[in-house]
Amino acid sequence: MITKRATGVLVAAVLTAALTGCSSDSGSGGEGDGPYTVGVANFTLGGPYFNGMDKAVKARAKTKDVEILSTDAGGDAAKLASNVEDLISKDVDAVIISGGPLESAPAVLNSLKAAGKPAVLVDRKFRTGEYASWVGPDNEAIGKQNGEFLAERLPDGGKVALIKGGPADNSIGKARTDGVKGALEAASGIELVEAPDYGNWSSDGGLTVMESLLAAHDDIDAVFCENDAMCLGAQRAVKDAGRSKIVLAGVDGQNEALKAILDGTNYLVTGLNDADVIGSLGLDRTVEILDGGKPEKDTVVPSPRVTKENAEKYYDPKGIF
Repeated sequence: MITKRATGVLVAAVLTAALTGCSSDSGSGGEGDGPYTVGVANFTLGGPYFNGMDKAVKARAKTKDVEILSTDAGGDAAKLASNVEDLISKDVDAVIISGGPLESAPAVLNSLKAAGKPAVLVDRKFRTGEYASWVGPDNEAIGKQNGEFLAERLPDGGKVALIKGGPADNSIGKARTDGVKGALEAASGIELVEAPDYGNWSSDGGLTVMESLLAAHDDIDAVFCENDAMCLGAQRAVKDAGRSKIVLAGVDGQNEALKAILDGTNYLVTGLNDADVIGSLGLDRTVEILDGGKPEKDTVVPSPRVTKENAEKYYDPKGIF
């Protein structure tokens, strides 16, 4: 599987930590009892992060004798439920759910439970419902470390704009922004400005929101975006306005963002929430469960802060995400 340079090391480290001391059913855990057929129920593939994760699951599956049946609900919760029912009818062995911005999917999880199929969640942990295992980041911690970076960058204070992905109840975005706010509100002389509109997690959305912020504020010193895609759009707006001294901070570790950091642009920091890593780990976790293993239910994937000093470690121009 082609991933960012550090992915293999990070996957191995996380799995070692997660699986140490885990028990298995007698004689079955870790023996690779495949081949298996695993469904991937994507709430949406309408963004580079989720599309990258889907590709990462498929690439990892090729190394493990696993057939993947992938679906895309196009952001429709009812369609996600229908897709899962269809996967169950095809007698998949388990289903990986990439929930995107969806906060809960009780019908989906109930259907899988009734069918006796393990549900493994990647990135998004639903607020309600039963699942076999979850692999994802600590989003508030990612935001906090970005906020601390910006506070160090602005020792004399300044104005920091916040661009959110939306919708209002999206707990992943809220956790990231809460982390940034917590760090910056503890710093001296920092003024926070929240964009009135959502960037919808896309580059074009980030561009539009940033244009509005620049029109309303001529003294912005830094911008935090809840994901890299929006921040890449914001960077275009900043450049077009001739205000490239504004510092940009994002989340995810998207290849284009890592390249911008390496190139010494005003994109200075991101928090690694690598779709390659989480997708790979999600597939590994699913196979572990199907092999009879009993790994920990929830695994937080490390999300190191990435700056110019260490970006080369994570950047791979041929990476999936």
